[in-house]
Amino acid sequence: MVKNYYIMVKKENNGGFAGRWIALTLCLGFLCVSCATKPEAYKDIDNAVNKSDFEAGVEAIVKSQESGKPIYNARNAISLYLDKGLLEHYAGKNRDSSGSLQEAERLIEEAFTKSVTADIASYIANDNTKEYPGEDFEDIYLNVFNALNYYNNGDIDGALVEIRKLTMSSGKLNMLERKYEDADSKTSSGAMIELRNIGFTSSPDLPKAKPVEFSDSALARYLSALFYLAEGKPDDARIEFEQLEAAYNSSKNIYGNPIPKAVAEARAVPAGKARLNIIGFTGLSPIKEEGVFNQIFPFFQNEVLWYPEFKLPVLVERPSRIDRIEVAVGHEKFNLELLEDMGAVIEETYNARFSRTFMKTYIRTLLKYAAVDIAATEARRRSEDPLVTLAAVASAFAVKKAFDATESADIRMSRYLPDKAYVGGINLDPGNYNVIVHYYAGNSVIAKEEHNVNIRANTLNLVEVVNLR
Repeated sequence: MVKNYYIMVKKENNGGFAGRWIALTLCLGFLCVSCATKPEAYKDIDNAVNKSDFEAGVEAIVKSQESGKPIYNARNAISLYLDKGLLEHYAGKNRDSSGSLQEAERLIEEAFTKSVTADIASYIANDNTKEYPGEDFEDIYLNVFNALNYYNNGDIDGALVEIRKLTMSSGKLNMLERKYEDADSKTSSGAMIELRNIGFTSSPDLPKAKPVEFSDSALARYLSALFYLAEGKPDDARIEFEQLEAAYNSSKNIYGNPIPKAVAEARAVPAGKARLNIIGFTGLSPIKEEGVFNQIFPFFQNEVLWYPEFKLPVLVERPSRIDRIEVAVGHEKFNLELLEDMGAVIEETYNARFSRTFMKTYIRTLLKYAAVDIAATEARRRSEDPLVTLAAVASAFAVKKAFDATESADIRMSRYLPDKAYVGGINLDPGNYNVIVHYYAGNSVIAKEEHNVNIRANTLNLVEVVNLR
């Protein structure tokens, strides 16, 4: 999208030079105007998800992409395949989901190889003008759900391959730990001190940098342990259970809850019994929205440039109505327990790089405003004509407004990750059972689902339940 705005000053004395500069500045400012997708565009998909009609959600995505105005443009392909793959998974279309999630993973890996060049460009142009590279949490959770896809298709080996991409010694979780080991609040505070030295005043509304404790996923470790048990590898499973416990101990920001009893129970199934494991996903994870932060640039010659607007992506929670999941099997009832607050993982890993996003926005805005300040100041210096001075000030103000309009926060991300993961289980005699799941909001049941399950001994019996309300 290209727009050109010209505000020419009167060409007298030496004012023509400044006039040409102001016109040029205006033109350059609109070479890259980003057009971000507005949240209203997802209305049909969101409505389907709220009704747990995940097939309709997939159809809404496909229909949109085949239209003249697709929700996900070419620069947002990763979000497309993540959202489509997740909804396909919830709808039970495991093979389709695997294809979509694998494509998202491939694109994330490809984006990583391009990241250096693209990152330099984003200091000049808005982040929305480059391909969305995906977030760390998206790269982790896509393997979790793809592992479940393989399990649902009866392929334990494939499920282990997916989950080991996370848990192996050189896997994604290990890389994440190394990536964040130096990302603490001191780094961000140092950057803010340097900015204050040149006149920047920090907004109290800006998200504060915090030490990143998350470096391992209890959810991934739990699934890995179950898959190893199914493969007859109890020692490997033991290691995964120990890693799960270590994750709880090292990441108190994420795991403030006790380790679910189901974890210990899954390790010791009585002889002759079969274990039914339940994993449940509820709510929708936080999403990015545009936040507007007013700052001060007191070092410019033209006062109209002193008050820039920074448009930055901030995470906004989407509270779930569901606060309890009850499972009934025959005459037995039990509640699922929280294993991983996925929303908390998303918030911590995202906020770890917020200061970097802010710095890029700051530098980009500074460069734009500096160009306008130079042009307007030069116009006033070269001519004593009050009309030229007035036109220069008016032009600077107009260009500031125009530049502010070109900026928009990069709010791209997967919209349909769950907010929380729960687990539970029960030891039973082998046989067929009707499993009834009730989702509670307070004392009221707001949703119900049933599963007929054949429970077998010496194998993995895992039922997944999902309600994103």
